[in-house]
Amino acid sequence: MKFLRQKITLILILSCFGLLLSGCDTTNPPEVKTGDYPPAPAGLMQAGLTRLDGSPFKLSDYKGKVLLVNVWATWCGPCRHEIPELIKLQTDLKDKGFEVIGLNLDEMEDADLIKEFSKEFNINYELVRGESKLFNEFSKVSNREAIPQSFLIDREGKLLGVFVGSGKTLQRLIESAHKAV
Repeated sequence: MKFLRQKITLILILSCFGLLLSGCDTTNPPEVKTGDYPPAPAGLMQAGLTRLDGSPFKLSDYKGKVLLVNVWATWCGPCRHEIPELIKLQTDLKDKGFEVIGLNLDEMEDADLIKEFSKEFNINYELVRGESKLFNEFSKVSNREAIPQSFLIDREGKLLGVFVGSGKTLQRLIESAHKAV
């Protein structure tokens, strides 16, 4: 009986650990070539978002620019890991009509928390908030319910690529962003 209880306890601990890791999924999805994506869904482009100063906007407001929409949260380790590269992309490509938008969909994280986080990491790109239900729309596009996720959108609103996780995926994102501008 004691042996069975130990096995059950071990299984429960491993299951909980697996659930914790799945919150920030860092696995690489199958590579999808540029151009295999449809136009960005209208529900994403027209969704009401809020800047940290409280002003509203939509992704469609950026038509004519290449957008990298990065879905993230302050508590996500892989999200934190890729921030320096996103800062570099914003610095290197802003003058070419490229914008990084950090979209935080965690309703538990308020604007003040995100502002403090931004100061700590010296983030130079726009950070915005949206309702958590919007995450389902992004997940439909990527077929993944994980963060970080980045969506590269061209000047006409067509998806150029969807990138989940960091590491090698982030390197592919950087290469694709440079080709897009």
